[in-house]
Amino acid sequence: MRFSAKMAAPMQAHSDEEEAGQEPRLRDTPEDISLEAAANTIAFHPSQDIIAAGDVDGDVYAYSFSCLEGGNKELWSSGHHLKSCREVSFSPDGQKLFTVSKDKCIHILNVEDGRLVTRFSKAHSSALNSLLVIDEHLFATGDDSGELRVWDLRKGTSIMEMKQHEEYISGMALDANKKLLLTSSGDGTMGVFNIRRRRFELLSEPQNGDLTAISLVKRGRKVACGSSEGTIYLFNWNGFGAASDRFALKAESIDTLVPVTDSIVCTGSTDGVIRAVNILPNRVIGSVGQHTGEPIEQLAKCPTSPFLASCGHDQKVKFWDISSLNSVVVDDYRKKKKSGQLKSLSRKAIGSGEDFFAGLREAAEPEEKEDDQSSDTDSD
Repeated sequence: MRFSAKMAAPMQAHSDEEEAGQEPRLRDTPEDISLEAAANTIAFHPSQDIIAAGDVDGDVYAYSFSCLEGGNKELWSSGHHLKSCREVSFSPDGQKLFTVSKDKCIHILNVEDGRLVTRFSKAHSSALNSLLVIDEHLFATGDDSGELRVWDLRKGTSIMEMKQHEEYISGMALDANKKLLLTSSGDGTMGVFNIRRRRFELLSEPQNGDLTAISLVKRGRKVACGSSEGTIYLFNWNGFGAASDRFALKAESIDTLVPVTDSIVCTGSTDGVIRAVNILPNRVIGSVGQHTGEPIEQLAKCPTSPFLASCGHDQKVKFWDISSLNSVVVDDYRKKKKSGQLKSLSRKAIGSGEDFFAGLREAAEPEEKEDDQSSDTDSD
């Protein structure tokens, strides 16, 4: 752990304005955070205005953020990982920060000062890729070989180890009862694991391309998976074997996907555009923002403010105002627009030159209703 001298910079900005007799300017969103290397992962604190980031050099940072000009402050940084940090996540009470790395290690840091509290060295036989904190005692990790492990901090060891996937585990999601853990994998399948009974349930049929992200939507009645082919696959709850619906975005890939309302997810792609997408009816609503010309690695939704954060290959963490998405209503049979740019949904989003709904390739027939066991709705 190391405290950074960079903390002096934002403090100096405040002092300069105070000396000039000026109040710091209030912005719509916090300023960008510039890192020394590209960040793979970001996470918001559950109750405070703090964001954590892990980068390709293995460093982990904690920042406090503010909408005041010059208000972001680096709180601490940690360089304990020897290789790229792949995922960070806060504990439910916000007192601990979990990190996993390509170096096969799991670290648990004290959020207040960045001190290393617990270390699981050689936690997996392959590089770690994904992390999900389940509750105050349990967390799950997935690695590059497709192995899933569930850990119990009370016992200081893993209590469930299963290898059902043939490729890396890209993401994990949990139902509201914290009984079923779902995984997305580079082998194109979604895995279902019962962590209460510590048993494997099933794998879905393989989809085209890697499944790169996973999230629950529609009050937990649907599961959405992003893919390397730029398609979102939907699964019905208790219908995990086969996708009930799918639609393709006009994007090279979907590398990260997070729910922002019950029906709307935001996706990040290698083209650097953050798209807001309505699920059932399937529509691309518009662009929230962008890392111009740079792939986006991860998105995170702030639990305390109407912000979405993103990190990309431009070595920046950016903040976007997504308050407008709470009032979006999408009609079932809205017609496809033939001209115009992808709609800008925040002040900082720029038009991409795409048609408003060109991000979605739709079939000619009307879309299936939400509760139907729908088949493919794209035209491929």
